[in-house]
Amino acid sequence: MRGHPHPVTPGGAATPISDAYQVKRGKKRGNYNCGRCGLPKKGHSCHLPRAIGGGAAATPSTDSTCSVVSPSPPMLLLPPPSRQACSNLRRALSFDDIDVNDEEEQVEMEMEVESDLIGSGKLPMACLWEILKRLPPPALLSAAGVCKGWRETAKRLWKAAEELRIRVPVKAQIGFVGSVLQKCPGLVRLSLRMESDIDATTLACVAFSCPNLESMEIFISDASTNRITGDELGRFVADRRCLTSLKMEGCSNFGSFVLSSSSLSTLWLSDLHSLSKMIFNCPNLKEISLDFSRQESDSTDLATMMDDLGRSCPRLQNIHVASVRLSHAAVLALTDANLRGLRMLSLVLGSEITDASVAAIASSYTNLELLDLSGSSISDSGLGMICNVFPDTLRRLLLALCPNITSSGIQFATAQLPLLELMDCGMTICDPNSEGPSREENSESEFMKAPNSKVHIIYQKLIIKHSRLKKLSLWGCSGLDALNLNCPELNDLNLNSCNNLHPERLLLQCPNLESVHASGCQEMLVDSIQNQICNDIGSIENIFPSKRMPDGSKRVRVPYISPQPFDGEKKPKRISKRQCTVLAN
Repeated sequence: MRGHPHPVTPGGAATPISDAYQVKRGKKRGNYNCGRCGLPKKGHSCHLPRAIGGGAAATPSTDSTCSVVSPSPPMLLLPPPSRQACSNLRRALSFDDIDVNDEEEQVEMEMEVESDLIGSGKLPMACLWEILKRLPPPALLSAAGVCKGWRETAKRLWKAAEELRIRVPVKAQIGFVGSVLQKCPGLVRLSLRMESDIDATTLACVAFSCPNLESMEIFISDASTNRITGDELGRFVADRRCLTSLKMEGCSNFGSFVLSSSSLSTLWLSDLHSLSKMIFNCPNLKEISLDFSRQESDSTDLATMMDDLGRSCPRLQNIHVASVRLSHAAVLALTDANLRGLRMLSLVLGSEITDASVAAIASSYTNLELLDLSGSSISDSGLGMICNVFPDTLRRLLLALCPNITSSGIQFATAQLPLLELMDCGMTICDPNSEGPSREENSESEFMKAPNSKVHIIYQKLIIKHSRLKKLSLWGCSGLDALNLNCPELNDLNLNSCNNLHPERLLLQCPNLESVHASGCQEMLVDSIQNQICNDIGSIENIFPSKRMPDGSKRVRVPYISPQPFDGEKKPKRISKRQCTVLAN
């Protein structure tokens, strides 16, 4: 979403690429006849209308930044799934590099181009296309004024664009978005990063200029306001027959909404507050993320919402709800829905979610691959139920800010869940006398304090041995003083604010570790982590031969000083250093 545009080609091939950029060759000395009716130009006033899109390129404000994504003639590349800079609360649906769609392959397709096809100045059209498509829109508008060949190529670039990313500045005029969208009639994916206020006028421009829109994202900056109401969004969604993905931030002015769409499959709404009515009539909806405000005055009835989701969206696979109003009643309404295809469940900030809620989830949904109950009041007993029900399916478990969970429960979970690849236990083992996590982490934790949380025994020891665990987060575990990790596949470890962890009681047996986060830790602990990671003798294969002691009791490793080759004429293996980054203050 940020920076200069990069070439991304459309995901489909409905329109042949050769038709998208093929330019009609003109005479070398110019054309003295009208290009529309064919009559001589001298003293001639053409009665035929100008072709749509003809003339010079439109001139939206060059002060604004937008990115145009256009097709590439030589090959078709399907872009990897985009990773948005989502809030930490939405990590259950897209957490770092682990994604349900990350197995998408690239498809290459050769293009047939005529050998005599040339652009301006005898430059091959394929080369001109490759050059112009890498320009930002202001530069592309300037390039369109160079000559006729470049102008025609620029117009075809705008027309062939299927994905557009726009940053709307604060001082942008009302018609800025509409003037840009009119240049891209074939737009399929649109992303707007609003630095100014947004209202129904923007939705009207999108609806008028993008009839075939499939995906729309609207991100709001801190200084801007989303003035779109729930009724306006409902009318927009109902009129878009091709819309499959909708993501919008700053939805605090909705009040109520009714969403009816037979094509919508992904819906993300954030900053919701005090909704009086929520109706979903989306039979093909597969993923939903609803992030409510953190205010205690929020009066949304989540139990009714969960019941409506289960009845009107039977194909749901991923559910994420973040609200301080989450309760055991809302969990029961969700479990009564009996969503057979549910694979990812994230219920965050619900301090009233207890072990009884875990029992209801475990009895209704036995095939979960991701479970996020961060900020709940579950204990080691609830964690035991999770381990008994999901040993063959669960791959990601997030239990951050669950103060009733101890190190014993964490050790039991890692031992009983063999397929586990990601585990977040941040702020579970806490020292009540410590200063707490960093300011950024504390901004989330202040809304996740469970009323019935108990004080753990300070200075607990954690031993984890797992063969498939790749990411482990222990941020803010200030009550942890000893840590022993034996995880050969672990590549990301978060120890931020573990300020009571002793360097001499830390043991890392993780040969594939790539990054360790140690912000807020003691300097001696950071030095110990670096020494174990960068100078770990056990991680390097010992190439020295074996030799028995004189009494024949045991074997020892001794360096081979002789210039002769090793026994069996085997060459020594090259010792490679581990590549790992320690991120500290």
